[in-house]
Amino acid sequence: MQTLDLKTNSAPTTTAPFLTIENISKVYPTPQGEYTVLENVNLSIQEGEFVCIIGHSGCGKSTLLNLVAGFSQATTGEVRLPTGLITKPGPDRMVVFQNYSLLPWKTAFENVFLGVKSVYGQKSKKEQIEITNHYLHLVGLDEAMHKKPGQLSGGMKQRVAIARALAISPQVLILDEPFGALDPMTREDLQEELLSIWRDNQVTVLMITHDIDEALFLSDRVVMMTNGPAATIGEVLEIPFSRPRNRSQIMEDPRYYDLRNHALEFLFDRYAHMD
Repeated sequence: MQTLDLKTNSAPTTTAPFLTIENISKVYPTPQGEYTVLENVNLSIQEGEFVCIIGHSGCGKSTLLNLVAGFSQATTGEVRLPTGLITKPGPDRMVVFQNYSLLPWKTAFENVFLGVKSVYGQKSKKEQIEITNHYLHLVGLDEAMHKKPGQLSGGMKQRVAIARALAISPQVLILDEPFGALDPMTREDLQEELLSIWRDNQVTVLMITHDIDEALFLSDRVVMMTNGPAATIGEVLEIPFSRPRNRSQIMEDPRYYDLRNHALEFLFDRYAHMD
C-alpha cells in the first residue's frame, strides 16, 4: 500500500489508532467456489479523523463499511475500537445510507426521537425531546421537524438521517455515499453542513464516495481501493488543506489538481474498471 503525502512540515502521528482494521479478508461461498471480496485490508484511523474511501463498483467499499458497522463479520482479521473487537452493530457506530432509511409513517422528529429513546432510555422524556430538538436544529430542520418523509425534499431527508445518527453521540459515523442521490447544489450545501457538524462534534468519520472532488474537500485522507475480486487498499492520499476549508481557495491550490490527477490516474489508468 502506497501513501501519497503532499503535506508540508507534517509531524508523524504518535498516538494509538482509534479504529483499527487489521488483516481483513471477506470470502463468500458460491456454487462455483469461494469468492473473495476483500483481501489483506489494513487501515488505522485516528480519533476525530475524516476518512473517505473511493474505488470502482464491486471493489468492496460497502463490504468494508458493513464490517466496521458490525452488520457482517470478517472471514479473517479483525476490526476494533479501544472498547474492543467489533462483532455486532452498536450505538457507538451509526450508519447513514444513500437512501435515507427513514420510517415513512413517522415525522422527522419521531424518526430521530426513536433512536434517542432507545439509546437514552435512562433519561427523562423532557431530556430526550431536548436532545432530539437540538440535533434537528443542528441540521436546519426546525421548521420541518413535524413533517413526514413524503413531505420532505431529498436534502431534508438526508438531514434527518444525519441528525438521527448524531443524536446518540456515536464514536464513529459511517456514511455510505450519503449525498449520491442529491442534486449538485444540495450536495455542496450538505457537504458544508457535514464539515461544520463534524468539526463541532469531533466524531470519527468513515465515508464512501464515488466523487473525487467530494473526497478531497471533506477528508483528511482518501483511501483508494483496487478492483475486486480480492480488492485491497491500493493507495492512501494525505490531504494537505487546513481547516476550516474554503472550497474556492482549495480549488485554486495547485496541490488540489496534483491530488485530483493522481486519483484519476489511479482509478482510470492503473485500475480502470473492466466490465
